Amino acid sequence: MPELHFPWLEFSILVPAIGAVFVKLLGRSELARNWAIGFSAVALILAIGESLDFLTLESFEAHDHWDLISLVFHQSIFVIDELSAPLLPLTALVYLVTIMSTLRTKLYRFSFAWTLAGEALTLATLSCRASWVLVCLLSVSAVGPWLEMRRRQCNTRVYELHMGLYVLLLFVGYGLLASRGNLNQPALLAGAILSAATLLRSGIVPVHCWMTDMFEKATFGTSLLFATPLVGAYAVMRLVLPIAPAWALHTIAIVSLITAIYAAGMALVQVDSRRFFCYLFLSNASLVLVGLELVTPIGLTGALCVWLSVSLSLSGFGLVIRSIEARIGRVSLVEFHGLYEQMPSLAGFFLLTGLASIGFPGTIGFVGMELLVEGAVAIYPTIGFAVVLAAALNGIAILKVYFRIFTGKRTVGEMTFRARWQERVAVLVLSLLIIGGGIAPQLGVQSRFHAAQELGEHRDASVLVIEQNSAAETTAAENQ
Repeated sequence: MPELHFPWLEFSILVPAIGAVFVKLLGRSELARNWAIGFSAVALILAIGESLDFLTLESFEAHDHWDLISLVFHQSIFVIDELSAPLLPLTALVYLVTIMSTLRTKLYRFSFAWTLAGEALTLATLSCRASWVLVCLLSVSAVGPWLEMRRRQCNTRVYELHMGLYVLLLFVGYGLLASRGNLNQPALLAGAILSAATLLRSGIVPVHCWMTDMFEKATFGTSLLFATPLVGAYAVMRLVLPIAPAWALHTIAIVSLITAIYAAGMALVQVDSRRFFCYLFLSNASLVLVGLELVTPIGLTGALCVWLSVSLSLSGFGLVIRSIEARIGRVSLVEFHGLYEQMPSLAGFFLLTGLASIGFPGTIGFVGMELLVEGAVAIYPTIGFAVVLAAALNGIAILKVYFRIFTGKRTVGEMTFRARWQERVAVLVLSLLIIGGGIAPQLGVQSRFHAAQELGEHRDASVLVIEQNSAAETTAAENQ
């Protein structure tokens, strides 16, 4: 396996982890936020560096320079490949802009130390190749929101039940997979259990209520960072895709599609901004899973493109709602607020990110959504229609909420609600990426297509090994 020219992976994980300890000692203050911004910015620079270094190697995957961890465990734990190469800097950017856009009114509610710790865990998860380490990281990452809800003295029963089942399924599924030897049936059972775990983590209907509960009880920033990197989709790619048969993946795609339409319909009727965002996110994240489970080059390419656009656009979309909450409190969608004149830049960014999430022409999500629809139609024509229906419902919901928040009446007050410079920087960076990805999508689509081809070949090789083991087992049984 090729080697990077610098230990980017280890340092990008280590910097926010060290920052979490340092910021924890500072407490919750503006100084802590400034230091958190610094540590997160360094992590972003390292993540960009490792992606650029990886591009120079012209290889599907590479491990860290020196790779001290592999010397301890005698295998490569953290690896960058064409799937994770764009996800790592994107995740680091989302964490950075979330910390930057945290206003003073949120300083004593939002924990910067736990945010940096979550960033280290997420970056480690998205660069992890060893299945047993990935299962552990996926399990530990669920602790952060639970601790915050406990600290806020909220009832955590719903979250505990779902995440407890999620962790149990992860370990049982991996245990069966690790101990199966050459047996095929335990591999299928392990794949089914791991599929259930990853679907639960992704919030697929009917096991989605934990996510709406989390968005209501945890801080919006914590909920946003826990959801938008689409760690559940990454778990599907690493744990489920290599071993699940095609019929099982198509079944998961149907379930995900039902979730996409259901969540889009629920987003239309919400009266609270947080629940609206949660259902909007669930609908778009389910569309990503639909493409991932189609296992065709076009459909998988579209899913990988939509993955990036959904993470980027809905992170920005959520940050706008979070900024509004920091000024006027929880936003009710029953009445009109008329905030456009008070915050015109945030209003424009709300509309841009919302439309980008549904693949509006000229935004980063347009080409990916087109490829996703084309790939879905190639398998089942009705799936393509359902994908379009879900996107249309989401678009209607976004415009409805835009009118509720920013139009309908004139709001005049002595206090200014205009965006601070940190929010303007976050808006500018995300807007450039959203529009730039829509105007010049060739490089991103080409990268995602090549990643889809390589992932498909790796899956075919894994399935072939399972089939050969099954045939050998059958032959041995007949000879006996």
